[in-house]
Amino acid sequence: MCIFCDIVSGKIPVHKVYEDSIALAFLDIAQVTKGHTLVIPKKHSAHMLLCDEDTTLEVYRVARRIAQNIMEMTDAGGINILSNVNEVAGQTVNHFHVHLIPRYNENDSFKIEMNESEPQNLKALAELLYLDSLY
Repeated sequence: MCIFCDIVSGKIPVHKVYEDSIALAFLDIAQVTKGHTLVIPKKHSAHMLLCDEDTTLEVYRVARRIAQNIMEMTDAGGINILSNVNEVAGQTVNHFHVHLIPRYNENDSFKIEMNESEPQNLKALAELLYLDSLY
């Protein structure tokens, strides 16, 4: 069974910060920074790309409001909002979740580093990825 499904069912206690019929938000047991919160759908989906659209939208609606509250209540100077998809991208729990990681300064315990890759043919890449419609 999935650890987040066990949390939803009450088998594993957490420090909740929000709950409704679709989503649950709770403090991450491994606080990267003070207030690090996870927002999950109660219904299991391995990751965001496999989650139905209505649930995904609700999870992000909740994440947005919780992020605003974290910023207000902790005086964080910023916040990282992220969801990893698959192990290669850093996903360690195979249940869709959104990390809300408050940032207090540039030297706190969380870093995202983006380095430029080798040159890309942007025209060909855009043609490959272009969507005529979302549906």
